[in-house]
Amino acid sequence: MDSMIETQNKSIVEILYKALLGQGAMEFQMVAKLLASDLEYWFHGPPKCQHMMKVLTGEIDHKKGFKFEPRSVTSIGDCVIVEGWEGQAYWVHVWTLKNGLITQFREYFNTWLVVRDLRPLRWEEDHHHKHDSMMTLWRSQPRDLYRRSLPGLVLAI
Repeated sequence: MDSMIETQNKSIVEILYKALLGQGAMEFQMVAKLLASDLEYWFHGPPKCQHMMKVLTGEIDHKKGFKFEPRSVTSIGDCVIVEGWEGQAYWVHVWTLKNGLITQFREYFNTWLVVRDLRPLRWEEDHHHKHDSMMTLWRSQPRDLYRRSLPGLVLAI
């Protein structure tokens, strides 16, 4: 994928988090313009921890709910992976964008995540790479939570 599109997607998601935190030029009400009207949503974690979706739907005021302060933001293809942790809460958000609009949102709470590319290799690539080495694109890096035991998931993109 074009690195310019990856950079643009990353910027859009960073604008969303700044609006949630009351920073930057975008008002929170404008966040809805970044989201597709038929946004697809997935969640993994304790049911009471669906914080971002509650904010996006207006169920919780973005200034009073859980504070999402990203520790890392990574763009891979049409996905932007955002990771953060506060105290004992660890979260990963995976946003999928199409033409500058967020079309899918995956929220993982207190879950280790590994993102893997499971597309078949092209013939010429097969001679230069081993299958395992090219598959992992991203993995959770919660530096201060390594001693915790959390469930793990693999996200195939």
